Amino acid sequence: MLSTMQDVPLTVTRILHHGMTIHGSSQVTTWTGGSEPERRSFAEVGARATRLAGALRDELGVGADERVATLMWNNADHLEAYLAVPSMGAILHTLNLRLPAEQLIWIVNHAADRVVIANGSLLPLLAPLLPHLPTVEHVVVSGPGDRAPLDAVTGQGRVRVHEYEELIAGRPATFDWPELDERAGAAMCYTSGTTGDPKGVVYSHRSIYLHSMQANMGESMGLTDRDTTLIVVPQFHVNAWGLPHATFMVGVNMLMPDRFLQPAPLAEMIETERPTHAAAVPTLWQGLLAEVTERPRDLTSMARVTIGGSACPPALMAAYDKLGVRLCHAWGMTETSPLGTTSNPPSGLTADEEWPYRITQGRFPAGVEARLAGPGGDFLPWDGESAGELEVRGPWIAGAYYGGAGAEPFRPEDRFSPDGWLRTGDVGVISPDGYLTLTDRAKDVIKSGGEWISSVALENALMAHPEVAEAAVVAVPDEKWGERPLATVVLKDGAAPDYAALKEFLAGSIAKWQLPERWAVVRAVPKTSVGKFDKKVIRKQYAEGELEVTLV
Repeated sequence: MLSTMQDVPLTVTRILHHGMTIHGSSQVTTWTGGSEPERRSFAEVGARATRLAGALRDELGVGADERVATLMWNNADHLEAYLAVPSMGAILHTLNLRLPAEQLIWIVNHAADRVVIANGSLLPLLAPLLPHLPTVEHVVVSGPGDRAPLDAVTGQGRVRVHEYEELIAGRPATFDWPELDERAGAAMCYTSGTTGDPKGVVYSHRSIYLHSMQANMGESMGLTDRDTTLIVVPQFHVNAWGLPHATFMVGVNMLMPDRFLQPAPLAEMIETERPTHAAAVPTLWQGLLAEVTERPRDLTSMARVTIGGSACPPALMAAYDKLGVRLCHAWGMTETSPLGTTSNPPSGLTADEEWPYRITQGRFPAGVEARLAGPGGDFLPWDGESAGELEVRGPWIAGAYYGGAGAEPFRPEDRFSPDGWLRTGDVGVISPDGYLTLTDRAKDVIKSGGEWISSVALENALMAHPEVAEAAVVAVPDEKWGERPLATVVLKDGAAPDYAALKEFLAGSIAKWQLPERWAVVRAVPKTSVGKFDKKVIRKQYAEGELEVTLV
């Protein structure tokens, strides 16, 4: 028996229409660094997105399934592209502006982008790439910035350059939106390419719609039109964790930082604009904490922060608790759209009773199924003790990569199981009530004498020390044990290295056999383009003798 329900496709177009009409008075505020931010209502954003769709189709000839790339900061113009491009049947492709030039070239060519919408301030980055991008025919420039870097390109005549505002000016605020298949591609992001070339993930209209609904549920971010969210996580990184679409769906006001991502302007915009929610990786909140510790600001409007991308040190959570800001762990990845878990403790608990739940990665929502694979391929129980590689599946989780495997040495079977589950590469345990605790990345776990040592546990314990600003731990070769941990630490200003004291501090919470013998002080922990610790760089520095290592 079939149901009697209407079969209405779940599309980004419906998010656009709903947000601009039902929530038309909600605001998008873009920080400008000047005396007054730029403000647009959802109704205005929707009307401009409609004009943009018309211009892309009529002026630039963009058709169904063609890729429109963006090289942009978090701002209202970028949001308009988020809504317009998928809704017209094309594919939004956000480019990570922090990737090396050779990776950006590879990604654009692999995706066969036809149009690039770029902020004016990023033209010095884009212009040198264009001679190597044969599929790009149009560049649309948005916002302030020197256009001179494009002069050489326009002189060749291969690439046409357009001004964003001129392109949409005078166009009708109506568009003949196509009725799209909800399973059609809507947006694509590439992984950061830590192994082999970056790999493309194509999100469907259906996956974006369902992920947006989940993000808005109380067990996830739980935002409403009474909230304002500061979207710090870049729009080029997993669709800003799904926030632009999710917030437009329910009328959440958006505060966009544009290029002002340093701790001082972020502190100023929080105190001035009073957001109630924010989202970003732990390294950003560590920088903001140092800023407001030295120059106090009122952050109390920001009652809740979603924090993910890497494990959040418990000491950082405790420090923000004292400021009246609650950090909420989440876990996900490019392949999971990204929300896979959110760490909301069960109801009815005291603050002390909540703490063990808060420091986990959180609980799986109804749309995400999970299992733990043991080293021998067997599946492990959810007992909070059995550690294995996390595998997941669900309606907003990738089952393949765009264009196949990408470059060697990557193999699809390394990431997807024979029965279609995503192998995340994360190692952890799951409690009987579904709370995930990650102990490491499979590639970062330290295999010492046949036992596993969690680099994340060591890092979190080190970063609880009052003189440690950051810490990263990696496995290094050891003749006796196979591998042993190397601890690299960034000390706070004025602190002197005392490795014996740090080792003694660790001994209060870490088993003696897991304590590092090798120590080094570094000026900064290397980070990837999305702010995660780049441990392959540390391993390379150690192998090549670039670190001053002390044995303790």
